[in-house]
Amino acid sequence: MTTINSEQKLTKKGKETRSRIVAAAAGLMFERGVAGTSVEDVQKEAKVSSSQLYHYFKEKRELVQAVILFQTEQVLGAQEPLLSHLDSMEALQTWRDAIIQLQVDREYQGGCPIGSLASELADMEPAARTALAAGFLQWEQAISQGLRAMHARGEMRADADPDRLALALLTALQGGLLMTQVRKDICALEAVLDAMLEHIRSYLV
Repeated sequence: MTTINSEQKLTKKGKETRSRIVAAAAGLMFERGVAGTSVEDVQKEAKVSSSQLYHYFKEKRELVQAVILFQTEQVLGAQEPLLSHLDSMEALQTWRDAIIQLQVDREYQGGCPIGSLASELADMEPAARTALAAGFLQWEQAISQGLRAMHARGEMRADADPDRLALALLTALQGGLLMTQVRKDICALEAVLDAMLEHIRSYLV
């Protein structure tokens, strides 16, 4: 696997080439799935030679790991700065609205980039599963941080469990994104997010 140290040793041009390869692979894998994306497909999409691609990624597994990290950064980055400040019901509602609008803008295609990778890889690739779990945990903890802040300020009942609520909200979101992808409408995602926000609201004092 490509290490952080080896990435740090790359020249500026080398980093740009590697990033282009990963972005191309991520786009193809989101559209076609990991199994439906060959190394040759990535090579053509990124407009690099075979030797260039294999210079950065010795095998497809290494490229998949890089794509998981890339998609985690993209998904969480797209939700900033909202995701870093989910410490009020107003902020949670704004985040909910942004998630729904993103699906509308995408015309309900693809579901969650991290979730799509997880559904394909979790049972087959232990290293990929670990990386995906870490990505989901990062997302969960960002939600939990806001709920913990509300709890610490005394805005939530003492029996509220911010970490459990954050996990439930993320799990609901993933199910809603899948249903949106299948149904090609936003109703299921709206229903599950609204239900979760109402549940969280029930803990307010």
